[in-house]
This record gives sequence, structure tokens and C-alpha cells, in this order.
Amino acid sequence: MTAEVVDVRILVTGGTGQLGGAVVARLRAAGEEVRVLSRRAAPDVVRGDLRTGRGVDSAVAAVDVVVHCATDYFGREVQLARTLVEAARWAGGPHLVYVSIVGVDRVPLGYYRAKHETEQLVAASGLPYTIQRATQFHGLVRTLLAGASRLPVVPVPRISFQPVDVRDVARRLAGHALGDPVGRAPDFGGPEILTAAELAQAVGEASGRHRRIVPLKVPGETFRAYAGGGHLAPGHREGEITFREYLAERADHG
Repeated sequence: MTAEVVDVRILVTGGTGQLGGAVVARLRAAGEEVRVLSRRAAPDVVRGDLRTGRGVDSAVAAVDVVVHCATDYFGREVQLARTLVEAARWAGGPHLVYVSIVGVDRVPLGYYRAKHETEQLVAASGLPYTIQRATQFHGLVRTLLAGASRLPVVPVPRISFQPVDVRDVARRLAGHALGDPVGRAPDFGGPEILTAAELAQAVGEASGRHRRIVPLKVPGETFRAYAGGGHLAPGHREGEITFREYLAERADHG
């Protein structure tokens, strides 16, 4: 007996990760059949590796939309996207949705530069595309500050952040996946812009560690860009879940 073939309209790369998993959950809740591409073995996952190209062609075959959530912090961001773009071209040109970061063209970090170069690759690919920049995730900001909160005095840079919840970003990406390509979409930011000192205080309170917080001016080109707000989207506070709400949820779940 031949197995029933299910039409799958949407592929999510990195679909077992934090953001990709939230996108998959959002789309499936909307009744969509979603294919997940991941290097990890897991139920309902197509094994594939964007670093080598193994399994990518079959994963992309016959889909209408690819939401590219897989990322690489070790200098291979562009390589992953190039492998995906080449496979997508052979597959007939699905709508490619790429998630990037607010400020990739203004903050001189290596990872940001790679994201910006990948944006340019996607825009020049000939594929219908949507590029969505988002501000820093709650989890990243918490991780950056949690280690310092264990010190007797917590030093923090004199900069602000606009943290956003991955579930809010997933909502926006799912909307793009179900809509028409828009090219470069408006930036997507968290609901609040808070100083690093305010965020460190929230982390300390959530963990029961009340520490003295000392804001410091940090030298260097990257921190000048941060201090100038290059990573913020003050006109786009569409995220709904605040940083303190995120921390409270983590406390409630142990």
C-alpha cells in the first residue's frame, strides 16, 4: 500500500530551535501542514544540513514558502543561506522569509555584518522574499545579564535594549509565511525600551538577588553604535510580552 502524500506548503529551517519551534507551533495552530528541516533527529523532522547541503533539496521540494530560522554564530550565516537559496531556485522559487536583526547595517559586530550580507544575498536571489528584522530576544538579554547578577556589584553598559519575545516574533513570521512577499518588512521591536541597568534590576529581582548596579561607559565602535540606539526600533513596538512578564513566566515554571 502506498503511503498517503500530504501536501506541505511551508518549510521552516531550524524548526527545532527556540524561534523556529515557536514559528512551527504558530503555523500548526493555524491548521497549516509544516515541514521542519533540522540537523537534529526528532519526530516529524526532515534531517538536513545547510552547512553541507545534505537533505536540503528534498526538504525544499514542492513547498510554497520557506521560513529561514536556522542561523550560525560561527561565520557560516551566508553559507547556510546560499545553500538554501540554490535549492529553492531548483525547487521552483518559493517565497523565502528571512529573519534578521534590527541594526545589522548600523552596529559593527561580525554576526550583524553576516546577517546584513545574508539580507543582500536574499534580496538579490531572484526569489520572492520577505526580510524581517527584529530586536534582541528576551532570552539573549537575560543570558547577558544573569551572569553579572551573581557578582556583588553588577556592572552594566550605559546602553538601552528593546527586548522582544520569540513568540511575538513567531507571530509576525507566521503572518509573513501566510501572506505575500513584501521585500524588506518594517522592523519589529519589543514593547519597551529599557536601560541595561533597568533590565539588570529586573533580572536580579526575578532571581532573588538584589545587587548594586553600576552603569559604565564602554569604549569602542560597537558600543558607540549601541549607545546611539542603532539596534533599536522605537517606532515599532509591536511586541506584546514585556521583559518582566517573560521573567515571571520563567519563575512560575521553575
